[in-house]
Amino acid sequence: MATGKPAAGLLLLILLAPLTPAPTSDGRVEAVVLGIAQDGGVPHLGCRQALCVEARKDPSKRRLVASLGLIDTAARKRLLIDATPDFQEQVERLGGLPDAILLTHAHIGHYLGLADLGREVFNSRELPVYCTASMARFLRENRPWSRLVERGNIAIHEIEAGREFPLTENLRATAIAVPHRDEDSDTVAYLVAGPQARILWLPDIDRWEKWDRRIGDFAADPQLTAFLDGTFYSVDEIPGRAIQAIPHPLVPDTVVLLSASGRPKAKIFFTHLNHTNRLLWDDSAVKDLEARGFHVARAGDRFPL
Repeated sequence: MATGKPAAGLLLLILLAPLTPAPTSDGRVEAVVLGIAQDGGVPHLGCRQALCVEARKDPSKRRLVASLGLIDTAARKRLLIDATPDFQEQVERLGGLPDAILLTHAHIGHYLGLADLGREVFNSRELPVYCTASMARFLRENRPWSRLVERGNIAIHEIEAGREFPLTENLRATAIAVPHRDEDSDTVAYLVAGPQARILWLPDIDRWEKWDRRIGDFAADPQLTAFLDGTFYSVDEIPGRAIQAIPHPLVPDTVVLLSASGRPKAKIFFTHLNHTNRLLWDDSAVKDLEARGFHVARAGDRFPL
């Protein structure tokens, strides 16, 4: 007699079957913003400001941790940059489990989501994870991440900064080393090239002047959409903590730097916003930013590549 439940074998086939890619809105290859918050998200643990209080009451006011999805409909592939603590919800927003994950570094907002790939949750099979040799060593040598490798839940693909590698038939990526408190691994940004446009995903950096590249050179590229570190807006955001201990370029300073030669030709979006950052609630600050040719990233925004 029918029970309404699939047999075990059928259920396994359903779980392992390829997922249909999410539909795209502007062509067959695109990027989609899946989160914009710093590692703790919004609401943030211990936060009692109005932003967090309202987000606890109203799920629509939550801000997921910064992450970017890449969708190549023609190749039937979807990819994810950074596996955040909001991994499960971001996978749903992406349209299904990614075919590969790219990691930027070993701070908790950027890799904790890998835990959901273990046998306690999804029990994935050899899901490709792209990362530097330093990040790969961190995963292989530390529990519980090493179990994901040993049990075949993930397959690490080591990449070299500065060397382009293919993601799909229509997408290529280059990891770019950036200076950022590398306690457990080094840190990279990703430059992703599609058939017609490029994306720079750079959510974390200590200081622009410490970088061996010029961010202004990227800002001069009219075919580029750049998502830049917007963690803090002002130096007084974290009472009781020296911001020098958690260095990030302040948003206004980045705006001044990139405006020195006029408006940037690239589209510039700030992401990885800490819960203290006024750009999350101050409409006047956002409008001022937009008047100068800059933007705040928004979850759900799509960018054709």
